[in-house]
Order: sequence, then C-alpha cells, then structure tokens
Amino acid sequence: MDKVSYITRLLFSSTLKRVMTLVVVLGLISAPAAAKTKLNIEGLAGDLEKNVEVYLSAIEEKDYSTSLRFQSRVESTVTEALKAMGYYAPTIVIQVDEEKDVLTFTVDMGEPVTIEEVDVVLDGEADQDDAFHNLLQQSAVQKGAILNHGDYDALKSGIRNMALRRGYFDGAFTLSRLEVSPERKQAFVRLHYTSGIRYNFGTTLVQGSHIEESKVQSLIPYEEGQPYLASDIGSFNQNLSSTGWFGSIYIEPDLSQVEKGRDLPVNVQLSPQSQNQIETGLGYSTDVGIRGTLKWKKPWINRFGHSFDSSFQLSQPEQIITVGYEIPLEDVLNEYYRFAYGMKHLDNRDTESLEATAAVERHWQLDSGWHRTLYLKAVQEDFQQGSQDDSFFMLLPGIAYSKTRSRGGAMPTWGDKQRISVEYGDENFLSETQVLRLSGNTTWIRSIGSNHRGIARLDGRSNFTEDVTRLPPSLRYFAGGDNNLRGYGYESIAPVDEDGKLIGAKYMVTSTLEYQYRVYGNWWLAAFVDYGDAFSETPEWKTGTGVGVRWASPIGPVRLDFALGLDAPEGEQFQFHFGIGPEL
Repeated sequence: MDKVSYITRLLFSSTLKRVMTLVVVLGLISAPAAAKTKLNIEGLAGDLEKNVEVYLSAIEEKDYSTSLRFQSRVESTVTEALKAMGYYAPTIVIQVDEEKDVLTFTVDMGEPVTIEEVDVVLDGEADQDDAFHNLLQQSAVQKGAILNHGDYDALKSGIRNMALRRGYFDGAFTLSRLEVSPERKQAFVRLHYTSGIRYNFGTTLVQGSHIEESKVQSLIPYEEGQPYLASDIGSFNQNLSSTGWFGSIYIEPDLSQVEKGRDLPVNVQLSPQSQNQIETGLGYSTDVGIRGTLKWKKPWINRFGHSFDSSFQLSQPEQIITVGYEIPLEDVLNEYYRFAYGMKHLDNRDTESLEATAAVERHWQLDSGWHRTLYLKAVQEDFQQGSQDDSFFMLLPGIAYSKTRSRGGAMPTWGDKQRISVEYGDENFLSETQVLRLSGNTTWIRSIGSNHRGIARLDGRSNFTEDVTRLPPSLRYFAGGDNNLRGYGYESIAPVDEDGKLIGAKYMVTSTLEYQYRVYGNWWLAAFVDYGDAFSETPEWKTGTGVGVRWASPIGPVRLDFALGLDAPEGEQFQFHFGIGPEL
C-alpha cells in the first residue's frame, strides 16, 4: 500500500468514528426519557399508611424499578415501617405490570403486637411528684394498647426531659428496655428511673448589669429555696428582655454545685442594650396616603432604668411629633409613670388645627390581664372647624382599661381586644366647657378550621356636653374610612353647619362584621358589612359593604378593600381602602 492510500484510509476511519459518535449522542438526546416506575402501596390507611410513606420517602424516585433487588428493598422498608407501629407479621403480595411499568404491593397487616406489661418504676423524689404521674397516665403506652415504638421513645424522652425541667439533675435510667415477642404478639415495656433529689433555686448572681441590682432582682419570678422549674428560668429571661435594657441575656443554673447541697445558684450574665435606637418606616393607607415615620428611642438613660422615646410621623393631612419619658416603679414591668408631650397639625376636609397635648400617666398591669391607666391630660388647640375659628384649652383627668389576647401570629386565629375609658372636663377647673367623655370598643376574632376567619367590631364614643362647638375638633367625632365605615371617605361623616361644612359629632357608633376565607397560603378573600354613624341628635345610620383581599405579609396584614357606601352621596358611593397593620 502506498503512503497516500494509507493516509486516506486513516482520515476516512477517523471521520467515520466521529460521525458514528455524533449519531449515538443525537440518538440519546432525541430518544424519549425512560418511563419512571410507578409504585403503589395498597391495603393501608391512616397512620399506618402515613408511616409507610415516611419510610419510603428515604428511597429516591430515580432508584425505582421493577427489578427483584428493588422489590426486596421496598418489601423490607414496608415491613420495618409496620413493625414500628406494632405489626410484626405482615403479608405482602407483589404484582409487577411490565407493560405499564407499575409495581404494586398489597399489604395485609396481620395481627398487631399488644403491650402485655408496663413496668415503669420511679425511684427517688420524682415518685412523689404529681407531674411525673400525670405524664405516665397521659402516655399512650398502656397495657392492652397496640405497640408503637414512637410512643415508647416519647415516654422515655418525656421522663428524662421532665426531670431536667423540674430540677432532678442527678436522674438516670437504671433500666430501659422494650421486649417484643412476635410469636406471642406481646410486648413488655420496662423503664426504671432513679431521680435523686429535686434541687431548689439558690442565690441569683447577676453580672454585667448597668441597672441597679434591686430593679433586676424585682424581675425574678421565683423565690430562693423554691423548687427548680425551667419555665421560671424562661420567664426570667422574658422579663429581662421585656425591659429593653439589655442587649444580651444568659441565664443558667450552676450545675457545678450539684451534689454540694439542694440549693443551686443561678448565674445571670447581662450586657447593656445600645443606648440609642433609630427606626424609620414608610407606609400607606387610603385615609392619610403615604406616611413616613422616624423614631428615636433611648431604652435606658440611667441606672434606675428610666427611658425616653420620640417619634415623628409625616403624611399629607397629618404631621405628628410625640416625646415620652418613662419611670419604672418597684414592680418594673407592671407599674410605671409616663410623661408625654405631643404636637399634631391636621388639615383634612373642613378641619385645620394645631394641637398640643401634655399628659402625666400612671400605669398598672393587673393580675386579671387588664392594663389600667390613670392620667391627667392637658389639650391646647388652635383650629378652624368649618366656619368656626377658635382656640380652646381643656384639662381632662381620666382612667382607661385595656386588654388584648391573641393566638396565631400576625393574623390571629383567635383573639379579642377591649378598651374602655372615662374623661371629665369642667369649666371650673380650667377647661373650656363641661364634658363627660365615655368610650368603649371591642374586637373579636374567631376561626373555624384553618381556612375560615370571622371578625366582629363594635365601637361606641360619646361627649355628654351641651354644645359640641365648645370642644376642640380633636375631641369631636368623625366617622368614615379604613377603620370604621368603609365605603365612605376618611372622617367624612359628621353633622354639618348651615354652609354644609362638617362640625363634628357628640356621639359615634360603628360596627363591623367580616368573613375571611383562605384561598391559598397566606392569601385570603374577605366580605364585610360596616354599620354606624357620627351624630349629635338623632343618628342617620349608614351602611358600607364590599369585598377585599388580605395578605399575611412578613411585615403584618395587608388589606385591600373595595367598598360601597350604600348611603353615600351620588358619585361618592364607591371607595377603595388600602392599609397595613394589625387587626387587634
């Protein structure tokens, strides 16, 4: 063979190999993906089915096939899942449909293993502790019950955890065994626990605190010599955190003192919170439009725990500045004095006012859950309300009670909020006129299941006075807007003067019924009816109704409502309302 022919054949052979490789690759790309084997488990229901699904979830779907090896793996997994639930002798029939690539396991659970004997022994002081006996009574591990390995593990860990939570730091199992006889279909539970003594709270040693010792000690929810409870440590941590004084909090019993006496010292390590905190916010509602907020807070000023806060809120109709100074008393969390001063400029509809308010407040958190506030408030307001241009001063002593309860996060599944207050002003005591002010409101949230919520509100307010025009606008009532009568403009409902301009009302009553349905995830649809009026003589009840959308966002509930004011003037019947904020 000559040299040219050899080179030609070599080139042809190399090219042919490349073409064949390309054909194979294209064939693999264009070939339909292999069908996945479908796995069916039949004959199971309820917790048994769920447990088998959990065990099978450890097998990746890419490993599914009709091979004997895979069949054996699934059969073994199903058997283990059933054993964990007390079924030790299941019968499993396997069917293979090669054409449809389906693998079916039909399971007959057989007779379950039942618990023949529960041998639980508590030795030491735990035997006299009702909490342990209640745990044993409530456990699913009982004679005659179907064996469940999870229930056995839960009982064992429950005893151990309860001992740690209740101060039995010497406790240990001397025997922990689960015996199973599959042939006899019987199980025997044996748990012997020696608890030793129950330790007490000893001296609480506080380090790193910049607040005087007596203030910190007043936050301790336990007495020295009281039996140890981990929940009391948690309450202490929560109390310290609630003050806002500390940046870091670390509390632990000194376990190095175990076996040196019954009383265990408690070590508390604290560090100061930043002395200055700045917070900014931006929000929007159809009542006031875009609102910007700037807050400056000093959570502690001195070693006595005094604090200072201030805020500035800016929107088109309202500009508000407030400052406050708080002095905690002996019961730091529940009793304190607060001094507050604020200025507000309002320019909305027929109201333009500049209001300055100063208040001295005494606060109590009552054991019943109610928060009581006794206060003296001074109000100086220069205003133009409709055609009235005036300046009034009011000195109003008052008392208020409020209470809020909720469960379920930003959009509670259950909750209620109540507030009642009484204020009095008299012309013989520096006020412009005599007035008795009463107000009360309540909100209730209830749920049925996880997809249905209902909200009901009732709000009533009154000024018992001869002439409402002798009150500054901030003490009169105007209805309408996002938070009471939807379907009507913000504070557009009140008696009017001869020129048709708003005067403000002596009384206001509003109510709401709202139903919400979860559509998907954190999204809800709502339907509502609002009813009420702001009036000085005879009410002319007004109704607003509509539908809305709710979103449980990370920053709180977002509300968008499309409302009809059934008694609104022509051309103003439709309103849309948007807001962000808590429902309680």
